[in-house]
Amino acid sequence: MQINTTAPVVTRDQILIHAAIERVWQLQTDVARWPSWQPEVDGAQADGPLTVGSVFRWQTFGLDITSTVAECEPPRRIVWTGPAQGIVAVHEWTLSVQRDDVLVQTAESWEGEPVKAQVAVMQRALDGSLRQWLANLKRAAEARTA
Repeated sequence: MQINTTAPVVTRDQILIHAAIERVWQLQTDVARWPSWQPEVDGAQADGPLTVGSVFRWQTFGLDITSTVAECEPPRRIVWTGPAQGIVAVHEWTLSVQRDDVLVQTAESWEGEPVKAQVAVMQRALDGSLRQWLANLKRAAEARTA
């Protein structure tokens, strides 16, 4: 599964993290611990490790999101989908080893009536959200390896 490249809002971003791929994957997929390293996540719950079909719930920026894992290839790729207040999102994460680092690439698409009504606002929100998520992931992964 991939993002919807024709959606009204699409963001792609990446970051290089100096940590083992297993560490980055563990942080990224341990949903219940997201609030410990992501200030923007107010709460998160998952029943066990993420696998295809897993459902997890999380809260961020006033949104209650229920996401479902569509693809999971540890420790290299995970894709989840989830509606939140009329926004339909598809979020891809790809991790690849680059010498002693991990390149984390992410892409997300948003569609739905709220998105169509405020494309520019929604685009800025998603751009900022993914940039912050990546920065938080880098900080957490590198702090634990220092």
